[in-house]
Amino acid sequence: MDSYQPTPKISDDISQADLDWCHRAVQGVSRTFAITIDLLDEPMADAICVGYLLCRVADTIEDAGHIPPGEQARLLRTYDAALDPDDETTVAEFRAAADEWIPDDGGDDWFVVAHAPRVVETFASCPLPVQRAVRPPVRELVGGMAMFVERYADTGGLRIRTRAELEEYCYYVAGTVGELITNLVCRDADSKQADRLRENSESFALLLQLVNVSKDVYVDYHDENNVYLPATWLGEADVSQDALCDPEHSDEVAGVVARTAEHAHGFVDDAQFYLETMPRARGNRLVAWTVPYLLAVGTLREVRKRPEDALRRAGIKVSREEVHAVLASLSGGVERDMLGELRRTISERPFHRA
Repeated sequence: MDSYQPTPKISDDISQADLDWCHRAVQGVSRTFAITIDLLDEPMADAICVGYLLCRVADTIEDAGHIPPGEQARLLRTYDAALDPDDETTVAEFRAAADEWIPDDGGDDWFVVAHAPRVVETFASCPLPVQRAVRPPVRELVGGMAMFVERYADTGGLRIRTRAELEEYCYYVAGTVGELITNLVCRDADSKQADRLRENSESFALLLQLVNVSKDVYVDYHDENNVYLPATWLGEADVSQDALCDPEHSDEVAGVVARTAEHAHGFVDDAQFYLETMPRARGNRLVAWTVPYLLAVGTLREVRKRPEDALRRAGIKVSREEVHAVLASLSGGVERDMLGELRRTISERPFHRA
């Protein structure tokens, strides 16, 4: 986390120390999102950074297997109320309610939860247009997470039943982040361009989230007690959700993983169109969003090649060599007309071997 270098402030009302802290925090909780933010210019980098941390607080609570579902939902509802400027609930009240559930060795994710007041207060110092762009999708994300936790309170973890429910869940946890991004970049888009962006932003987010669902089956089940592979798809393979990691079902479940990856692949075209439509203003850079897009396509390549690896703790991921090759190739930036060829290249073979 010490590699972050201070950047110009998004607003004179925000402490540089708070912004520096937020950038360091993102470096700790998400390597992929940290790369994206590092590739943005100001003021977009700061706006995306603070907005992402607001989401990350809720995400950590929702993923916490040691918190009873009823308490998880209560914490998420309290956090949502703290983000509502018309509600008297304070972020300090959320922090106090969360205190007993913050592990002593919780790592960077729980460090951000412990410092949620600093995140929210930094956000409250952002310019009003940034707050108006960020707050609604963040609150929709938090409310959606609380709803899903409550829906499956009796099972102690999520058990997605159908493809439609999987897409609903992915919308709340990722599509809302796509809306957040789009709200920020649309501030300088004409109405036609903004409409095209909004039509495809969900596809961009669903692609990235469905890739995560495909590659992390083992960790999602064993560490968080969540099953995102739809029960209907597993049922067609004659496997129950609570038996999806049993060795005797590995071939059948691998087939469902492959099916999920194929479903994710259905969003690749619209996600590319989203990037091709994206304006570059207020520090937004196409390369920042091209990197996670290409890494998602590369990960899908690996999932389709060996879906059974999603049932092992190591999961499925592209290699560090491939990540570095993508970053090196795009170090000078990227143009819209390059996206198709870059996508074809990484979908066929590891980028560093192309």
